[in-house]
Amino acid sequence: MWQPRRPPQEMATEPPRRARSAEAERLPRGVQLDEPPSPAASAEEAEEDGGKVPLFNGCVPLSHQVAGHMYGKDKGGILQHPDGTVLKQLQPPPRGPRELEFYNKVYAADCEDPVFLELRKYLPKYYGTWSPPTAPNDLYLKLEDVTHRFKKPCIMDVKIGQKSYDPYASAEKIKQQVSKYPLMEEIGFLVLGMRVYHIHSDSYETQNQHYGRGLTKDTIKDGMTRFFHNGYYLRKDAIVASIRKIKEILQWFESQKHLNFYASSLLFVYDGSSQMTTAWLNDGTLVEKRRVSRAQGPGDNTLEYNNNIRVISSPENGKLESSVSRGLSKMYALHKRHQSQISLKVETVEQDNIWKSSACFSQEHLNGNVIPQLEKVFCHRSTVVPENIEVEVRMIDFAHVFPSNTGDEGYIHGLKNLLTVLQNILDT
Repeated sequence: MWQPRRPPQEMATEPPRRARSAEAERLPRGVQLDEPPSPAASAEEAEEDGGKVPLFNGCVPLSHQVAGHMYGKDKGGILQHPDGTVLKQLQPPPRGPRELEFYNKVYAADCEDPVFLELRKYLPKYYGTWSPPTAPNDLYLKLEDVTHRFKKPCIMDVKIGQKSYDPYASAEKIKQQVSKYPLMEEIGFLVLGMRVYHIHSDSYETQNQHYGRGLTKDTIKDGMTRFFHNGYYLRKDAIVASIRKIKEILQWFESQKHLNFYASSLLFVYDGSSQMTTAWLNDGTLVEKRRVSRAQGPGDNTLEYNNNIRVISSPENGKLESSVSRGLSKMYALHKRHQSQISLKVETVEQDNIWKSSACFSQEHLNGNVIPQLEKVFCHRSTVVPENIEVEVRMIDFAHVFPSNTGDEGYIHGLKNLLTVLQNILDT
């Protein structure tokens, strides 16, 4: 079991750890490091993406950060390194040393504790520490950028737990944290921020912590639905995959009595740029939905929003292909082929309220005899999704993690309520 080297009160007086000159010497003793990913973006690419000027060694402020200390606004901030990793500046004692010790313990080369080994699956990969040549005393955690493989990453930061203050917090600190979001103690989570890509406008919508703190028990479901809505339809595939990953994390928490987490978050990421998404009919038929370039313009056989669908395969009828945009006669033939197996309800789009939209095209664009026979083609997605769907849910922020001999009931409570809200979004 992880035992702290000294009480937190003493750690408060610990000076910042001094960085050593050579990179190899700076690596924490006993820590097994993976190789960083291949360079995801050069300084010039990062500059073009966010208009950021490189600071040192090609590092730039992380353009898609949605919560926490922001570079330029706060003393510390998260940077993006040219090698594709992110750099999180170590916080002042005792928070910074505590988070560093947490990563060193979990990723220690000689670690044999199955609890810690399993925990690695749910954290960003840890590559040791880093310091800029011009400021060797400034220490950064070098971490995996879990968004690097996504073309248009949609990101949400959700703080988990009934308490956002640790056991050593003062009465004043407790009062301050509770007053920020009293609902935290009841539901066990708080949306700290989100960044959502909207296909129709090719732009991002961002919401900060004030948005999350404005959510009530009556609006929390709609508030989180916003993260999974791309302006056209609800990404139920991303919700289902997120639920699956949260359940894995919940299982870890229910099996461990090593650690208690306070003011820690889950980072959600999915790709909002999907040119192709999939849905499943009740008979197991895989339906592919593609977005056609706007430059083509609407044609006689083009659906509203320039969407095409194509049936990929059916386990009962072999493989067949059909494109709506090639003619409604083919869609009608598809309908006749599956008439005995499937049924459908497609509701009309309410343009003035994307929260209530439940279809991606209007009924007038399709033959009335076809529409009533299809189900869950666009927004009404089945809860069966591929295992390899591009979604990440990772635990982040460990400045308030403490050894424990009991389960982390506050974190478990938050995870269960979060799962309930996400499941309600699917069921509605």
